[in-house]
Parts: sequence; C-alpha cells; structure tokens
Amino acid sequence: MDKQLTNSMPFTHLHVHTEYSLLDGSAKIEELIARTKELGMDSIAITDHGAMYGVIDFYKEAKKQGIKPIIGCEIYVAPRSRFDKEKQDANYYHLVLLAENMEGYKNLIKLVSYGFIEGFYHKPRVDLELLEKHSKGLIGLSACLAGPVARAIREESYEKAVEVALQYERILGKGNFYLELQDHGLKEQGEVNQCLVRMSKETGIPLVATNDIHYIYKEDSKAHEILLCIQTAKTINDEDRMVYPGGEFYLKSPEEMYHRFPYAKEALRNTYEIAQRCNVEFTFHELKLPEYDVPEGYTAKEYLRKLCYEGFNDRYPDADDELKARLEYELDTIERMGYVDYFLIVWDFIKYAKDNGIMVGPGRGSAAGSMVAYCLQITNIDPIKYQLLFERFLNPERVSMPDIDIDFCYERRQEVIDYVIRKYGEDRVAQIITFGTMSARAVIRDVGRAINMPYAEVDKVAKMIPAELGITIDRALEINGELKALYENDEEVHYLIDMSRRLEGLPRHSSTHAAGVVISKKPIMEYVPLNANEGVITTQFPMTTLEELGLLKMDFLGLRTLTVIRNAVEQIEVNHNIKIDIDKIDFNCKEVYDLISAGKTEGVFQLESSGMRSFMKELQPRTFEDIIAGISLYRPGPMDFIPKYIKGKNNPLAIEYATDALKPILAATYGCIVYQEQVMQIVRELSGYSLGRSDLVRRAMAKKKAEVMAEERKNFIYGNGKDVPGCVNKGIPVAVAERIFDEMADFAKYAFNKSHAAAYAVIAYQTAWLKAHYPIEFMAALMTSVMDNTDKLKEYIYACREMGIEILSSDINEGFASFSVSNGKIRYGLAAIKNVGRAMIAAIVEERNKNGKFLSMTDFFERMDSGELNKRSIESLIKAGAFDSLGGKRSQYIAVFKQISDNINNRRKKAIEGQIDLFDFGQEDITNEDILPDIEEYPAKVFLQMEKEVLGMYLSGHPLDEYEEELKKNSNVTSYDFINQESEERPVLVDGQVVQLGGMITEKSIKSTRSNQLMAFITLEDLYGSVEIIVFPNKYEEYQKYLNEDEIIYVKGRVSLKEDEDAKLICEEIIPFDKMKDLRKQYNQKLYLKIPASEEKFEVIEKVKEILKTSKGTIPVIIYIEATKETMKASKNLWINPKEDLIFKLKQVLGKENVLLK
Repeated sequence: MDKQLTNSMPFTHLHVHTEYSLLDGSAKIEELIARTKELGMDSIAITDHGAMYGVIDFYKEAKKQGIKPIIGCEIYVAPRSRFDKEKQDANYYHLVLLAENMEGYKNLIKLVSYGFIEGFYHKPRVDLELLEKHSKGLIGLSACLAGPVARAIREESYEKAVEVALQYERILGKGNFYLELQDHGLKEQGEVNQCLVRMSKETGIPLVATNDIHYIYKEDSKAHEILLCIQTAKTINDEDRMVYPGGEFYLKSPEEMYHRFPYAKEALRNTYEIAQRCNVEFTFHELKLPEYDVPEGYTAKEYLRKLCYEGFNDRYPDADDELKARLEYELDTIERMGYVDYFLIVWDFIKYAKDNGIMVGPGRGSAAGSMVAYCLQITNIDPIKYQLLFERFLNPERVSMPDIDIDFCYERRQEVIDYVIRKYGEDRVAQIITFGTMSARAVIRDVGRAINMPYAEVDKVAKMIPAELGITIDRALEINGELKALYENDEEVHYLIDMSRRLEGLPRHSSTHAAGVVISKKPIMEYVPLNANEGVITTQFPMTTLEELGLLKMDFLGLRTLTVIRNAVEQIEVNHNIKIDIDKIDFNCKEVYDLISAGKTEGVFQLESSGMRSFMKELQPRTFEDIIAGISLYRPGPMDFIPKYIKGKNNPLAIEYATDALKPILAATYGCIVYQEQVMQIVRELSGYSLGRSDLVRRAMAKKKAEVMAEERKNFIYGNGKDVPGCVNKGIPVAVAERIFDEMADFAKYAFNKSHAAAYAVIAYQTAWLKAHYPIEFMAALMTSVMDNTDKLKEYIYACREMGIEILSSDINEGFASFSVSNGKIRYGLAAIKNVGRAMIAAIVEERNKNGKFLSMTDFFERMDSGELNKRSIESLIKAGAFDSLGGKRSQYIAVFKQISDNINNRRKKAIEGQIDLFDFGQEDITNEDILPDIEEYPAKVFLQMEKEVLGMYLSGHPLDEYEEELKKNSNVTSYDFINQESEERPVLVDGQVVQLGGMITEKSIKSTRSNQLMAFITLEDLYGSVEIIVFPNKYEEYQKYLNEDEIIYVKGRVSLKEDEDAKLICEEIIPFDKMKDLRKQYNQKLYLKIPASEEKFEVIEKVKEILKTSKGTIPVIIYIEATKETMKASKNLWINPKEDLIFKLKQVLGKENVLLK
C-alpha cells in the first residue's frame, strides 16, 4: 500500500459480503482483493451473512496478493432465545463479528455453527447467552440499520438503544464493541448516525465507519439487482422486488470514505486500528487425523504391519523378495508420512461392512495401486498383476492426503457411516458441503428470466454455448463466431451476456456432498464451522479446503451396481442352490467376452450406453486388459486413439515402438499410451526418474504447466546431472527422446488413471459374468434397482423380451417387493406398483409364508389385518394383475373388492362389540369363496390403460404391438433417445437435429399464445416410452385434424435439448400412419422404361425427358437402351409422380410393353 495514503487516510473495509453471501453478494474474492490492492488499501475483512463458507479461499487469496485478511462474519442475533422459533422470532438482528486472534476465530466458528445447528429459523441465529459464552477474542460492530442498536433507535427510543449498546459492550468487553456508521444515501441512516455520534460521546463506545459492500464496482449495481431477482425468483420489472437502493454498496476507495464521513475521521481511522489488531494465521497440511484404538500390546505401526503381513501371506502365498520389498517400501512411506492411523481406520470400517454382509466394491481411484490396501482387503485388485503404481496414490515427493474412496452397496451405505459415527463420536464425524455454481449456460438462463427476456431468445443464446466441461462465456465467444456476431449486433443479447459474465461462476446454493465424510481427532467444531442442510450436519468448507486444513476426508459412495450384484447372487443361491463368491469368478470366461463383444451389455456396469456397446462390438475384447483399456479410452479426447488401439490389437506384428524400452510398458495396450501410470513408467524406465518424481512430471503434463514442462523435457532427454541420468545417457537418441516426450505430453492431459479403470473393469466384468451365466436372476436384480425410474425399467423390460425372458405380472401369492424369478421367468415386483407401500407388501408376504397361499379375494381380506390395507392399494394391485392367479377377471375384482372388504370389516366390528356369538354362528355359513358377478373382462384398450396407470407402462401387451415392425421401419429414433443421460459420453441426439418418430398420441394440451393463436403440446408414445412434442401455431393449424388422442402418427421435427431435462421434439410435419404406408409403397416403386432398338435413341430420350418433367416427384426412373444394352438411372430432377396421364403419354411414345411401374 502507498505509505503516504496509509498515513494520511488510514482505512480498512470491515463490512464486506463476498460471493459466499449466497445470491446476495456478487463480489468474487479474487477480483475483490485485487481491487482492494489497486485502491491502495493493505487489508480487508470478510463478513458474509451468517456463514463462513469463503473464509479460507479469502485468506489464501489475500495472502497471495499481499493483502492482510480480516476474518469475520455478519451473524444473525435472535430477539429472544435461539431456541424460540415462533412468528415473532423471525425478526432477528444483524451483528458484525471480527476475529482478533485464533481464540476469537475458534469462538466465531462455534457461534456460526450453533447458529445453524440450534438456532436456525429462516436464518442461522445465535442469542446473547451464546455470545457471552464465546465472546473472547472477538471484536463486534453494531452493523447496519438491521443491527440491534440502530433498530432500537428507530423502533423504540434513544435511551433503549444506549442500554442495548452498553449490554453488547459488557458482553464483548470494553474496547471490543464499536458503533457502526453507514451512509449509502438513505435518509434513515442519516438519522441513526446522528444518534450514534451522540451515543459515542456520552458512553465512550468508539465509532467505526463502514460501507456495506455487496459488489465491487459502482457499475455492478445492475448485475447485483439481477442477482437479487434470481435469489427471490422475481424479474427486474416487479415493483415489489428486493433491491439495495442508491447503487452505493460497492468497494469504495479511502478517499471516497473520507469524503463521505468528513465529520467522523476517527471512526475511519478506527477501522485501520481494528485491522492492525486482527491477526489470524492458518496452518495448512498439518494432520488432524483421529487415532485408531489398537489392541493392547501394539502400537499403531506394529498393528498395521501385523495386519499387512497376514494379508500378504494370504494374497501372495509364493511371494519372492521383490514383492516383500514393495510391501516394506509402501509401509515405510506410510509411516514416514504419518498415515498409519488412516489405513487402520479405513481397514476397520471396510472389515465392519464385510463382516455384516454389506457389499464393498473392489476399490476406486488410485488406491488400487497400493499393495498395503490390497493386503488389508481395502481393495481387491492385484497391483502387481496389473502394473499399478503406489506413487500414483501416495507420493513421498508430494505432500497430499491419501485418498481412498470406497463403494458400498447403495441400500446399506448409511449403516457403515453410522458405524463410523458410533466409533469416533457424533461430534467428530460430519458430511461435507458442496457448492453449485452459476455455470455459463445456467447463468444465461437465470439472467434471461430475471430481465424478462423471451424464453426462445434466451434459449437460443444458451444453446450457442458449447456443452463442454468447464466452458465459460468468454471462451464460448472466442470459439463460436455466431454467438460473437449476435453479441456484437444485438443490443438485448449484448446486455444479457454482459450481465451474465459478471455473475458467472458465483456460488448459487449449498448442498451435501453425495459421499464425502470427514473424521477428526477432536470435535469438528474445533477446526471448522458447521452447517445444517435439511437436517444433515455438514462442514461449511468444501472437500479440498478440509484436506488443506489437514482433516481426514473419505468418500463413502453408494453404488447401485453393488446392490444389483448382491441381489442377483442371493437369488441364484435360492433358485439354484449355488453359493457364488463374486470375487473369485473366472476372469478368462469365453462366454463373458462373447457377450461383451456382441454388444449385449444392457445393465452391464460402464458398458451399457449405446456408444459403448458399439465400441465393444468394434473392439471385440478378449482379455481383462482390453476391458480396462476400453473403459479408459471411451471418453472425449482419448476416443481419437481408439482406431490406433484397435489396429494394434488386430495386428500386433505391425506395432512400432520408438525404442525397445517402450515394449514392456506399452505391449498390453498395443503400442498406445492409455494410462497415467504408463507416462510415469516411461519417464522412469527411459530416463531414470524416481517414481515419485515421475508422478510430478505427469501432473505437470496434465495441467500443462509450461515452465515445468520445458525444464522436465530437458531433464528427460539429457538428465539433470544429479538424480536423473536422462535418455541420452541411457542410449536413446535425442530425436527419439524428443518425440517420445512430446507424444507423452500431448496424451497426458487425456490419460486415465489405470487403478481406477481396473477397479471399475472388475465390476463391469462381474456384472457381465452374471448376465452371461444367470441372465434371469441378473435382469431381475437389475430391474429391482431401477424400480423408481420408469424409463429405465421400460428399457430393461424391452431388453428382457429381446433376450427371450418372459415378464409376469405381479402376484400376491408369488411376488415380493422386488422383481423375483419364478420358473425361469421374471415376476414383476410388488413395490413397483403405484400406491402399494412396502409395509403392506411385507405383511402380505409374512401372512403367505405363515399360513400358505391366498385362495380367494375373500380369503385375502379375512387373513389380512384391515389396518395394513387400504382400498386404493387393493385397486392398484388388481389393475396390475396381482389377483389374476386367483381365477377371476380384473373387471370382476374391481366390481366387488370394496363390498368384500366392507362385509368382513363389519362382521369383525360386530364380533368385537359382542353382537354376534361366533361359536353359535355356524362355521359352514362363512365361506372363503368369492361370489363374483357375471361380467365380461375389460376391453384390451382399457385393460392395458389400467396397467399403465399403476405401473407407469404397459406390461401384458402394448397398444402398438401390432404396428411394431412398421413403426421401427419408418422411425429413425426412439423415445429412449430423448431421455436425459447422466453419462460423460456424447448424447445420442444433438440440438436442432431433424428426426422422425412414430407412435400414438396419449395426451394433448391446447394452449393460447400471446397473439391469441392456438398451439399444442402432445405426448407421443412409442414402444419404449414417450416424448413431448411441441406444435407451434402455424403447424397446429395445418395438422390439427390428426392431433387426437389414440391417433397413430409420425412426427418429423427438430430436437430441442435443454440441460438436465429430457429432450423435446419441435413438430415440422405430421404424417398419419396410413398415409406413411402409401408413401412407403410409393417410395419403394420405380418406373422402368425401355427404349426399343427400332427407335432413334437420342430423339426418343429427349421426348421422354420432356414428358417426365411434367410430373416431378420422388419415384426413381430406370432407363434401358435396347440397342446398346445400357441401363441408367435418370437424374433426380427427372424423378416422377406416377399420375395416370404421365404413364399414358409414355406408353404412347415407347409402346405399352416398354413402360412398367413396380
């Protein structure tokens, strides 16, 4: 900072809202600090609303730019106790607290945490009791007009305000509480400021002057208004919207502040004095790992070694010295880096899971490269067999936390987390926060809504932003000329993009990380603030920040596929009396590779997308290494290397290696660099790097660190004269070494972690093995896992039919909650029926197991407790076919079930009231047979419609079954292609793509546009699912006669894609089903013309041409010239519409026998 300015106008901003005052502050931290420096200040505070989400990012950025960070928070104070949560308690106060030292920081953490955990009511609130308990090391400012002192001045009296101010001074300590002056041009502030100046003189409580910063530059006020509209779901045109008036809430210079407060120079100087007093320093990468409680007589190191050597002897019964040396090397590294307890903690909860029958994945991420993890059974992939590297996981030359992510059975993952909470204490275990940010496309849509711009125009701009990972608006403007032209030439679009750029990247909301859990040595609140998110306690810092602070983070992931494997294995045991250990199956099974190579991988982990199925057909994998490589290659970027990989696989003799030293490293991948581990091995083997250092080179390549790369390129080729000999000194020519390094550098940014790919390939193979050997049990387990996803369920049911597996309707006498196997067929799961609860299903199964099958509907109601049944559920069961096996028709059961139920309930009621003596009633008068009315079954259409109503799909048939072949022939997409896929691969459809889809209209909604024209939204259903079709007014007018429910039509149109939604189809043409048949018939027709030898060839051809031109169409014309025996196809501009008069004229010229339409 300019010394002169510091001396003449000392000032520090102490009331600052960054981007982490979610949807309220738009000041991006990096830019905020840079602007502070530019304005000549040497310190600044962070005081976000109620939370401390951004304090570490703020601290690091300030330190990086040479600015002193002041850590604080603008907390909310409850008017009564923090536990009072009635209407009047929503009227909370604001109070700014700044941490003077680490004790103050720890107290601030506790206050903010308890605000969420105990005091949350609209906002996270503390009370004076809590403030008093945790007041040491804190400096308080009386805040804005919503502060306790200002509120008392405005709503009660000056005297009451003095009383409040003295109370806060007493709590925080003399010299630690300041009366805060603010002036944003608001009349009320002027009135309050006069009272505060007077109060300071009368009480001796010092003054401080602040600006309530919510954005950085004065001109950001417009973007900030839009941000508030996004927060409150209003538009800029709404009169009652929230707004910060006057445009003064920006980062002002010291000159502006001194100009604004000429009467309060001491208040301005006090800000700088407070900044000098505040000194909070964080220590990064200092481990705060919990200690594992080892058995008596062992240290943690000894116990880890004992467990590892027991596992080592089991995993490697014939181990040589080289293997033992690897284990020793890993153990030494783990001990030296201080991670012994870490491994014991992970080993312990995985052991708990396995001991309790909770399925655990084979590993994921780089942990699979560790022999220690393999020996402890944390992972299940042999790192030696698959050439996986420990240094990719834990590098002694790079300080970072080890990262072991574990997949558990989806349904039982929480049991493992609960075990960890029980073992280490509820206050030492928490889930982790994550922030959703305003990405390029999303922010354009948000801003477009807020400024009331027509949806179609906003949608057009949003879709011009490429759907790439990490894309920004600026990058999109660079690469998309059409977007740039629109930005430069359309004023409205220019404004939309400018406002969006200011807000792009801001955190939008907080949520709970799907898998992350943090475990700490002391209560977590000692280290980081806590947040309560929908009842879940999470940290206020995200995962990367926690790791930097030395806290132990783990991912407890719930993997649906593990649940599928478990359910399939259980059903196989029940049906075939075979107990399968899925970890010990044969990984060289021909049937499995045949199945994968045929692309029959629906439901197979990682291999089921349409793109991956095509790739597997092309790849024809025959080894497990092929599957690992397939998973690694099938991603944007590496896809470009697929042809080279397949060529090498098909012709290994043609593979060329730049040097023989590459052969052992790249042989398994046919001469291609596919994995990060291969980059590390090349650097080590060819140039003599240590593995730890080779991992640093790999990281530099992946992150394109140009300076590091230039240095390492030199080292790789020539060595560094110390610990890296270099390629040249190991006999590799300079030109070859240069080429190898450049190829590596090019691929490193795409290279995949082999450890992760190998772990996922194991699960892929296991699911393929189950499908190949036990397809019925596998598909039943698969469908159970997607019961709540009707679209996925339809896809798998269709796959079953293709595989020849029959799907039976649900059955109260045979069915279970899940899909089950019944005599080589799959029985539909009862829990997949709408309105049928699991408690009711459990009661049905329990009664059936105890007392045998139900004989009739009357028997069912007699035996079931009426409290467990409700009429809506019974109706759904009937419509789904669950009572069919009792012998009646669905129409009969629907007609009588209420009466049967009511009769039985009335009889029970009378019996309880003593009106009937059951012993005298005569047992023969009570019958369990159903008396059913003599009525017909529902018509097929109604029957199927009922199934769809309760199952979300047709099961026993489909209204379109008889048209299946015709629909397939004339459609180039299916409804399944329109489903939003949550995978990394390219979508099946692209925005604006012209497609044709056939199906039946099941729903129609007519809407009126602003210009009073009619348009329609229709639901078109094919055999796989349904698609929403949008018919705009011009097309609606043209085709409305075909837009009737149950009408079978073809729609030709443009695909409309939107993020996180299923695609829609914009109608351009509608072709009725019958007309398509005629068109198809016509389309397959050809007109054959023979020019007889007797005729003058050229003259006749000219005459024929003239006739053909009179009736242009789509029917091709084939001409045979008899004299020269030539056959030729007429050019498209001579194709015809076969009208009678055209055929007549041609026959006149050529003769009847020489004109044929067929």
